[in-house]
Amino acid sequence: MSRSASAGIGRVVAGTGLLAAVALLPWLSGTDPALAVLRARSADQDPSPAQLAAVREQLGLDQGPLPHLAQWLGGLLRGDAGVSWVSGEPVLPEVATAFAVSATLMLGALVVTIAVAALVCARTLRLGAGLRLREERSGAVAAFLAALPKFLLASLLATVFSVWLGWFPSSGWDGPASMVLPALALGVPSGAVIGGLLDQALPAAFTEPWVRTWHACGFPPGYIARHGLRGAVAGVLPQLLPTVVALVGGAVAVEKIFNIPGLGRLALDAAVARDLPPLQTATLVLVLLGVVAGLLLRAVRRGLLGPALRAGALPALNPPVLRPHRFTRWIAGSCALALLTLVVAGLVRDPLHVDMAARLA
Repeated sequence: MSRSASAGIGRVVAGTGLLAAVALLPWLSGTDPALAVLRARSADQDPSPAQLAAVREQLGLDQGPLPHLAQWLGGLLRGDAGVSWVSGEPVLPEVATAFAVSATLMLGALVVTIAVAALVCARTLRLGAGLRLREERSGAVAAFLAALPKFLLASLLATVFSVWLGWFPSSGWDGPASMVLPALALGVPSGAVIGGLLDQALPAAFTEPWVRTWHACGFPPGYIARHGLRGAVAGVLPQLLPTVVALVGGAVAVEKIFNIPGLGRLALDAAVARDLPPLQTATLVLVLLGVVAGLLLRAVRRGLLGPALRAGALPALNPPVLRPHRFTRWIAGSCALALLTLVVAGLVRDPLHVDMAARLA
């Protein structure tokens, strides 16, 4: 069996296992699925045993998860993903609308990701193309941006640019202005990760013999930079796959903060309500998105490298030995001191204390 066939079988098995685990979620949660569905339909209702029995009979919960999974898969072959257990509405149009919103937000976040990655590695690209790269980068800025939690950055952006300055909407999905802050919250950490990887890969690309040859022949630095970046990007492209999927499926907190009706928020609400058909359909869409993104990135990588991608035709890049940055130790010490200060300050506080006046304000 070929390697590609084995990889394809592995993906099918992994996707099937994930969907089966989602189908088992209402029964694995340790709570009555009928109770969760009934409370999602009416939070103020005090359910009685008769009402719970009616919900179980209506949804067929007594049959167990496997019949539900088989029925749902059979409906997908006919283009029917079932109806929501909570709202009674068809699932497929709801998921399609949410995916369109998330895909639009993902494209905006990808633009921000590329822009931030370009800014992070711009200095290394410029110095390497001119053969003036003498010391390694500390990478503190990229590491700081990459470590920012998306929900924290989203809250900060909403507070500053929506509440204080009033430049952008703080909630909803209405026009391009509603996409700016969520795209920044998602794209800045992702761009810092990709930019940091490129910044580490570029010095090895610029120490190859062809760079010195081209430089001696009078090729402009911009031309050398493009070809050096081409090889470095091809090595970093596989890291974009989890980034692309995370921009859609991992944007739950950002969609919650900005009240965006995206796919991540839909999946979270369905999981909380034990609403199985929307949750299964959203999970399937995310799995398919990962597969499509992987195929596209593989095609782009093959287009960048061309014949050099053949087995044994692409040598490994050897990173050069550069002088450590003069501020590396100072930056590392400052970060360690700041982290230690935050930890100590958090230990002396009561984590359960709530300032109601500040919260209501």
